[in-house]
Amino acid sequence: MADRGGCCPPMDLFRSEAMQLVQLIIPMESAHLTVSYLGDLGLLQFKDLNSDKSPFQRTYASQIKRCGEMARKLRFFKEQMLKAGFSTSTKSAAVTDIDLDDLEVKLGELEAELIEMNANGEKLQRGYNELLEYKLVLQKAGEFFASAQLRATAQQREMGSQQMGDESIETPLLQEQETSTDLSKQVKLGFITGLVPREKSMAFERILFRATRGNVLLKQVPAEDPVTDPVSGEKVEKNVFVVFYSGERAKNKILKICEAFGANRYPFAEDIGKQGLMINEVSGRISELKTTIDAGLLLRDNLLRTIGDQFEQWNIKVKKEKSVYHTLNMLSLDVTKKCLVAEGWSPVFATKQIQEALQRAAFDSNSQVGAIFQVLHTRESPPTYFRTNKFTSAFQEIVDAYGVAKYQEANPGVYTIVTFPFLFAVMFGDWGHGICLFLATLFFIVREKKLSSQKLGDITEMTFGGRYVIMMMSLFSIYTGLIYNEFFSVPFELFGRSAYACRDLSCRDSTTVGLIKVGDTYPFGVDPAWHGSRSELPFLNSLKMKMSILLGVAQMNLGIILSYFNATFFSNSLNIWFQFIPQMIFLNSLFGYLSLLIIVKWCTGSQADLYHILIYMFLSPTDELGENQLFPGQKTAQIVLLLLALVSVPWMLLPKPFLLKMQHENRHQGQSYAPLESTDETLLSEANHDSHGHDHEEFEFGEVFVHQLIHTIEFVLGAVSNTASYLRLWALSLAHSELSVVFYEKVLLLAWGYNNIIILIVGIIVFIFATVGVLLVMETLSAFLHALRLHWVEFQNKFYEGDGYKFHPFSFALLDDNDD
Repeated sequence: MADRGGCCPPMDLFRSEAMQLVQLIIPMESAHLTVSYLGDLGLLQFKDLNSDKSPFQRTYASQIKRCGEMARKLRFFKEQMLKAGFSTSTKSAAVTDIDLDDLEVKLGELEAELIEMNANGEKLQRGYNELLEYKLVLQKAGEFFASAQLRATAQQREMGSQQMGDESIETPLLQEQETSTDLSKQVKLGFITGLVPREKSMAFERILFRATRGNVLLKQVPAEDPVTDPVSGEKVEKNVFVVFYSGERAKNKILKICEAFGANRYPFAEDIGKQGLMINEVSGRISELKTTIDAGLLLRDNLLRTIGDQFEQWNIKVKKEKSVYHTLNMLSLDVTKKCLVAEGWSPVFATKQIQEALQRAAFDSNSQVGAIFQVLHTRESPPTYFRTNKFTSAFQEIVDAYGVAKYQEANPGVYTIVTFPFLFAVMFGDWGHGICLFLATLFFIVREKKLSSQKLGDITEMTFGGRYVIMMMSLFSIYTGLIYNEFFSVPFELFGRSAYACRDLSCRDSTTVGLIKVGDTYPFGVDPAWHGSRSELPFLNSLKMKMSILLGVAQMNLGIILSYFNATFFSNSLNIWFQFIPQMIFLNSLFGYLSLLIIVKWCTGSQADLYHILIYMFLSPTDELGENQLFPGQKTAQIVLLLLALVSVPWMLLPKPFLLKMQHENRHQGQSYAPLESTDETLLSEANHDSHGHDHEEFEFGEVFVHQLIHTIEFVLGAVSNTASYLRLWALSLAHSELSVVFYEKVLLLAWGYNNIIILIVGIIVFIFATVGVLLVMETLSAFLHALRLHWVEFQNKFYEGDGYKFHPFSFALLDDNDD
């Protein structure tokens, strides 16, 4: 049986697939291929038979380490491709058979080649950036020295002319001698040039001044454009500096400060002629390096492009191999060390497919002995597996979020497909809003192939995953909107003319005195004349409140009926007689009766007060009903129903614990000689093990009795609170309707009334944003959460245990979701 496609749920969605515990004895030579074929099939959940061993003690630890190393290399390639702006090839190339050893060698060679290219490229780039900085230093410092030399020459000329003019008889004879002695005492100044980050330049200057006690001269010139730093490779704004100093001690201090501030130093010639030669030489080397770097980048890009073409194929191969070896590590080695023993859960329908995979693996690996497949008998509870499709999977996820179904218990997911969107629509009834929601969902459905292959944001991905749930919600909203006769809160005469008319042409009395009936009843839904009339709120409140109770009682009854199907399926007669029957009696004696009264009142048009009837049914059941009587014999019926409700409480509470104790004593009386149970009965009874503890050696009667007491109180009080909880359907429906009216009348109609095009445009924009933001987003989320609560608490707690665990088969198809 292959997976079923299409839109409709399979009939066996009501109960999970029948599962079996299987044992495989696989020869060593075909083990790898066998597990690989089972991964392609994806219908076997392996059990870990080496749970007592650490990962390093297992048989295939070295192979997993190899695969992990290859995965690391592939991640390195992916990072390099992303940095270079390449994407991995998405074309589904035919997967050729790649040998793992060859792939390991190839990946190692490619990694070494790429690392070498990166190292050479970084070295060249660093040299290139250093030369660019050096050229900048030569230019800026050269300008400084040239301007300084010009100023010095001008000063010398000026001083020379002054000296010539000042010579006279009074000039001292010893002046020339003093001058000559001063020139001999002059100290030669050294200098250091380089670049310092602009943000550190002020601190650099202060530290230099303090360290040398002011015996330096610092000259800084800002570079116009940001410079690529050779060390970090980032663009940094820098200043070119020249520091003049005197003495070796000062020089050593300045060098240490430059290192501390990350200032790059470069040699500089004082001679202007040498400066020009150096600039030409540096410019030539820059152009050569640029050509070399471009050639290296082209080679690197070609290598990355080659890797990208085969990356996905290699990645899938490594992931598959790693998962195969992980699975092989879960298998136990037999005594002869020639076979591997595997155990796992599989659906019964997959038996033939698994056997075919085992035979194919034995044939393809040229194994002399085939794998042995046998079914084991166990008391362990099997995993739960529902075969869902793209339509039903989202509804099943809603149920699984509450708890995974116990093995083969009734699955509420089947009913959720209809009841969940319907209860949502009861609260969201507006066919205009429903159409908007449907069109938004249609976008996801039409483009689902494209969107399913893309990485979406968290909210978008969640919306896309539930696209069919939202589609059903929108369709039901259109249906309930037609019943409520609301299109953005505006009524329409879609199914015929209104049955009501105004008393006169002015229609002034419509909101005070009311309308008069002039025609036949409106054929479908609420008559449009009710909207805006003085009776609109009382009428719609009464209608929606009573409808909420009817829907709630119906769904709770469905939940109790499903508990009967569970009890029948698991052959638990105690649950039928002492849970299902008294619960049905209690719920329907009170709230089933109330639902009947609502229907009778609607049919007869009676003015009876149902609140009064229900309250006095408890307070004074023997009193006459008077005008509140809806049918003959009502008083007697109420007394009988009240007595049945009172009897059903001890019926739920008392017999079951005593009968469970009796069953336990009878079961353990002849325990030593008890016959072995059949396999099917064992599996079924274990799957249906009761949480009261009757499968344990000691039977704790007090614990069981307290548990039953809690269960009884919970149901009795829950019958009242759960029925009241369904009134949220009325409350949210009213809130949605009134919000629609407010936005329509107080925004759109108000803007329309000003006869001003600008105000009208603003009003329309505000109306659209309010409708989308509040009604189509917030109200949708609110109604969704309330419908979720009604299913989880009010419906599922009547029958659903939800203490199972999911079936997680070993499947290559699920590897795409994981990074490793």
